Parts: sequence; C-alpha cells; structure tokens
Amino acid sequence: MTALSPRLAAVVEALPLTPSSRVLEVGCGPGAAARAVAARLVDGRVVAIDRSATAVAAARRAGADLIAAGRLDVRQVAIEDFVREPDEPPFDLVFAVRVGALDGRHPGAAAWARITAALAPDGRVFLDGRPVRHG
Repeated sequence: MTALSPRLAAVVEALPLTPSSRVLEVGCGPGAAARAVAARLVDGRVVAIDRSATAVAAARRAGADLIAAGRLDVRQVAIEDFVREPDEPPFDLVFAVRVGALDGRHPGAAAWARITAALAPDGRVFLDGRPVRHG
C-alpha cells in the first residue's frame, strides 16, 4: 500500500475506529484514506463515495484487494444524492477531507441531511480529522 501523506495519516489516526466499524468516506478521491481505514478493519467495512467517475475508477483499481475482501466498497455518487443500499446498516463514522459541501466552501444543507440519514444513532462525523456536531 502506498504511504499516506502526513495530512491523510493524521486524519486516519484521529478516527475512533474499531475492528468492526462501519465507515463512510465522503469525497474519497483516489481512495488512499479509505484504503488505510479498511486495512485496519477486521469485519468492518468502508463505503467510499465520490462524484467523479475518474476518482472512483482510480479508487477501485487501487483498492481491488480490499474490495475483494469485502472491507471496501467504492461508489460514484455525490453526498447530496447518497442513500444507503437496501438492508445496508447505518454508519458508525462518516469522514471527509476538504469537501466543499461540508467545510463551508459550498452550500451543504442537502449533504448534511444525507449524512444524518446515513448515521447510526450514536454515529460520529469527522471533517479534516476533527469531530463535528451534526444533525
């Protein structure tokens, strides 16, 4: 696995992961952080989403082994349109790094509504490595 940048490594380290965490990464890009999180899971799973077809294709190629192991799923969808799949359990953690709809650079009410709907009742959200209040 390619080494993470210091910034992404700090973000991943800040996440309160357990071996069975269910994690959603918003705006995964080529999937480096999602792969690092998935590699720490035993029976948990990361769903990594991005609106870019190019990013999703790169994330799927780089994470093929983790996808095959069932610890990573990569989907092309904007957070504003994200809906859990039927029978997909809610997420324990949602994280994002420099996603405009979540960090104030772009309007994000629809994004936050989708995140709230995807989270478990005690789920937590982390933006750029810091916990944030939601809902």
